[in-house]
Amino acid sequence: MTVGVLTIELFFDQSGSLKDKRQLLKGVIERLRSRFNVSVAEVDGMNLWQRSTVAVALVGNQPGHVTEVLEKILRFVEEQDLGQVAASHLALN
Repeated sequence: MTVGVLTIELFFDQSGSLKDKRQLLKGVIERLRSRFNVSVAEVDGMNLWQRSTVAVALVGNQPGHVTEVLEKILRFVEEQDLGQVAASHLALN
């Protein structure tokens, strides 16, 4: 069994308030859950109105497949028109 965790630090340049950020973030989290069937949560930056860290978790039986899906998720987030990906980190266990 392989557990993969992808953390993505996002910068929302369009956001002018916490409400704006939460609205943008809610949309991308829902799309990730429905499109990729993964667990997603905001794990840091909850009280910052332009920054957030999102964690995506995926469990599978093949490390290559888990890595491939998490890399697709990162590309998907980068292609969204919601902000910039400031940093990302992929870890397998």
